[in-house]
Amino acid sequence: MSSTPALHGPALRRHVLHCLFGDHHGWLLQRLHARLGCQHDAADMAAETFMQVVALPAPEGIREPRALLTTIAKRLMYDTWRRRDLERAYLQALALQPEAVEPSAEERALTMETLLAIDALLDGLSPRARTAFLCSQLDGMKYADIAAMLGVSTIRVRQYVAKGLKLCCRELLES
Repeated sequence: MSSTPALHGPALRRHVLHCLFGDHHGWLLQRLHARLGCQHDAADMAAETFMQVVALPAPEGIREPRALLTTIAKRLMYDTWRRRDLERAYLQALALQPEAVEPSAEERALTMETLLAIDALLDGLSPRARTAFLCSQLDGMKYADIAAMLGVSTIRVRQYVAKGLKLCCRELLES
């Protein structure tokens, strides 16, 4: 029998998290560096991944730590790439505007924050549903035109838009 006392509660949690970090941080950092090509981005992503693990209610129940770390890191990478794509598209749209209507730095920051919030809100939609919702709500396109563009039925576009509206309403009710 071991002479060390059994760990319980917060002490067990700290021990589990310490072991997870010690056993897997180097491995995750190496994988992220290979994927991202930048040591600094990899370090930031690994830190954020472990922050999400720390936020889990019962890390002692993790059975496959590398699978969990990989899943969390992939989600973070995709979110980062999506955010960068959104920022790039916004900056390209701004570049097409005449200088006289160029927004201030504060307006750009607020718009970017709003775009990221909308993107996060619509994250539960498929790419087609997201496109249908945005074309309908932002561009004012008719369902038939959206259906032709996406190669789906008008009824399907209506379902996509309804799902997007449902997400928006749920967010409004929760906030």
